[in-house]
Amino acid sequence: MTQQTELKVIDVDKIGSATSPLGLAKTVAVVSFSGTPRAGDVVVVRALTDSATYNMLELPTGRLAKINPGDLLIGVLGRRRALKGFVGDVPASVKVGDGLHLLNMGGVIGCCTGHHSSLGDAIKLQVIGFAANEAGEIRNISDAALPPKNSLGESAPLVLIAGTCMNSGKTYAATELIKQATRAGMKVAAAKLSGVACLRDTMNMADHGAIATASFLDCGLPSTVDIGDLAPTAKAIIARLNEVSPDLIVIELGDGILGGYSVDTVFVDPELREATAALVFCASDYVGAWGGIELLRRRGVEVDVISGSVTDSTMGEDYIRDEFNVPAANARREGSALFELVKNKIGVKELV
Repeated sequence: MTQQTELKVIDVDKIGSATSPLGLAKTVAVVSFSGTPRAGDVVVVRALTDSATYNMLELPTGRLAKINPGDLLIGVLGRRRALKGFVGDVPASVKVGDGLHLLNMGGVIGCCTGHHSSLGDAIKLQVIGFAANEAGEIRNISDAALPPKNSLGESAPLVLIAGTCMNSGKTYAATELIKQATRAGMKVAAAKLSGVACLRDTMNMADHGAIATASFLDCGLPSTVDIGDLAPTAKAIIARLNEVSPDLIVIELGDGILGGYSVDTVFVDPELREATAALVFCASDYVGAWGGIELLRRRGVEVDVISGSVTDSTMGEDYIRDEFNVPAANARREGSALFELVKNKIGVKELV
């Protein structure tokens, strides 16, 4: 990796939450860079354009701040494969003055190659430099990462929340389960295991009672796109959460079980499957629910509960129970019923 070691100190206007593992300040040393960039490299950019539909940056505090043309921002290079958002990659090389795009509100930055039809163009960015340490070395969020683990060890029971794709109801189901379990007297930890870096979901989990949270961002990943095997990342996250001795760990698998975020690799790991007490699958329609059940069944995994928007009406719940022979419960309307179904899978002894 080639880089220039001449340091220049600049002040920025806003810092993206994807950099949060490093605890950066608004005054940062930067270097020029013309080698092979890595996902997670911390980049300083200037916003060149506005966006009517996607113009907010999530700060390390979790607060959203408006991005204005001319703002200096700190983010990280990364990839995204959002079915209902932006698609983008880490460029082969980056130098000062190059054009890039904002790929998500957490401050993941790359070359945008497409987006959902409901969105306008991604905000265009100009590279100012790369954040560096005193030795002139490019800073990367992996510098403060939890190391991957090949062995899970003893763990609290896991509840996995998976779905057909983004916006299928996974986060709502996860937070409702956290809330209901907490009200039942359980100590609950929670995690976001896949997707693209953003603090919103883990903060939402904490707001609903999780005593500890973690995500793939804590493992130095701006996203889980093209990660060959997510199991070592999952085990590192679970190990961190087990440090607080929870009664239950609720894990949301961002995106869908098919797609570019490596979610499928979680279900083939024997240790993770053994530790999973319940699997909740979220879908928006009957075909999605059936497809999730059948696809996972072919991999030897049984769905324990169906949730998501397909259960927004009692007709949907009844159809799934009658036709697919799988319990169903709506997180928005009957969170307590969803928790009861999951609690039955966990077993009474874990609730004592």
